[in-house]
Amino acid sequence: MNADQSDQRDSAWPVGEITGRPIASHAAALLEGGPSYLTRAFHAAGTLPADNAVSSITDAREWAVGGTGSKLILSVAYAKPTTLPTDLFVKFSRNPHDAGRDSLRFHMGPEIRFAAISNQPGFPIAVPLCLFADFDSESGTGILITDRIGYGEGDVEPHHHKCMDYDLDAPLDHYRALVRALARLAGAHKAGTLPDAAYAYFPFDLERAIAGDPMPQPRAKLVRKLEKLEEFTRSFPQLFPRPLIAPPFLQRVAREALRMADQERAIREFLHADPDMIALCHWNGNIDNAWFWPDADGTLQCGLMDWGSVGQMHLAMTLLGSLSGMEHHLWAAHIEELVALFTAEYRAAGGPDVSPGRLMLHLRVYTALMGLAYLLDAPARIAAEFDDLTMIEGRRDPRFAEKENPRIMLHILTSLLTMWHGTDFDEILDRLPIADA
Repeated sequence: MNADQSDQRDSAWPVGEITGRPIASHAAALLEGGPSYLTRAFHAAGTLPADNAVSSITDAREWAVGGTGSKLILSVAYAKPTTLPTDLFVKFSRNPHDAGRDSLRFHMGPEIRFAAISNQPGFPIAVPLCLFADFDSESGTGILITDRIGYGEGDVEPHHHKCMDYDLDAPLDHYRALVRALARLAGAHKAGTLPDAAYAYFPFDLERAIAGDPMPQPRAKLVRKLEKLEEFTRSFPQLFPRPLIAPPFLQRVAREALRMADQERAIREFLHADPDMIALCHWNGNIDNAWFWPDADGTLQCGLMDWGSVGQMHLAMTLLGSLSGMEHHLWAAHIEELVALFTAEYRAAGGPDVSPGRLMLHLRVYTALMGLAYLLDAPARIAAEFDDLTMIEGRRDPRFAEKENPRIMLHILTSLLTMWHGTDFDEILDRLPIADA
C-alpha cells in the first residue's frame, strides 16, 4: 500500500497539517513509499519543480544516535539536473524501536514548523535546507527531510562534540559565531521581518514561561539535593576546580539557593516582565548543533540545526543553552564580552536596545534558576554511569569522553558553580524589585 492509497486509514501515514500530504511515520514506511512518495512530498513543499522527480533512492541507513525519534541517512537521484542536494537527513518524531522515546514525539512539532518556514528568502541565519516538513498534532507524527551537512568537507569544519571544547584550536571564535547567529534570529523576530507563519506558529505564553522549570519542591527536597551536591564534591574532588569544592563556597550556594527558592515566583515574574527580553530563539544552540566555516575574510560563521523546543523564550535562555558547554575559564573571562556581542547584533538585526549589563544580570539569575531546577540530580546520575568514580582522574579522563551524558552533566554542573562562584546572589536579590516571601 502506498502513501496515496493509505492516507489516514493507515497509522503509518497520517496526514500533515502544513502540506496536507501523508507523513511517513518511520523509515520502513518512507522506503516503502519510495521515490514516488518523496517526489509528491517535495512537490507539495514547493522544493522540487513539478517537471522534476526523485528517480531513485541510492542509499538508506537508519541512524540510532541521540534525540527521541528515529533517523535515516538517505541519498537520492533526480530525473533532471537540479541544485537540490542528493545527500539527505531524515528525522522522524516517532520511534518504533523505543516506546519511551516515542512517548516524547510531540516535542518535535515546533522544530518541524520552524523548518517549514526556514526556506523563505532572506531568512536571517543559515539552517539546513528543508525539502519537506510536516506534522500531525493528533498523533504526534512528524517528519523532517533536510540537506545533510557535509562535516569535514570543503571549508566546513568536522563535527564538534558538546563539552569537549578543549579539543578545539579557537573555541572562543566558535562561540562568537554562535552568539551572532542567535542574536540575528532574535532581532529579526522582534523587527517583524520573519515570515508571517513564524508569529502564528510561535506565540509567547507568559504564564507558562513563569511557571516552567520549577525548583525541587518541597523545600526539604531542595535541601537534601544541595546536601548531596556537597557530599559529591567532597567524595570526588578530582572532578572539580579546587575553588568550587571549598566548604564555605558550597555553604553560600546552599544559603542563596534557598533564598531564591523562597522568592522563585517573584524572580520569574521579574525576568519575564520586559518584552524586549523575549524573542524567537534556539533552545540548545550549542556547538554540537551547529556547523562552522570561514567566510571570505576568514571570520568564522555558523549554521544551526536541531531546533527542538524552538519558540519564544527569554534571551538568557538561548544564551545559556549555547554557552553552558563553553570551557569554564572562557566563561569566566569572556562571558561579558559575549553578552555585549549578542546585544549589539540583536540591535543591528532590528531588535530593541538591551543593555549588556541588564542582560548579564538576567543571564546570571536565569542560570541559577535553571541549574537548581535540573542540575542537582547530576551527582547521582553521574555516579550511576561508573563502577568507581574514584578511579576517574578528572573531567578530561577518556572514560568521560566516551560517555556523553555524564560528561555533559558534569560540565554544565561545573559551569553553574563557576558562574555562582563569581556572583553574589545575596547582593543581586537585595536589589531586584521583588518582595521577600
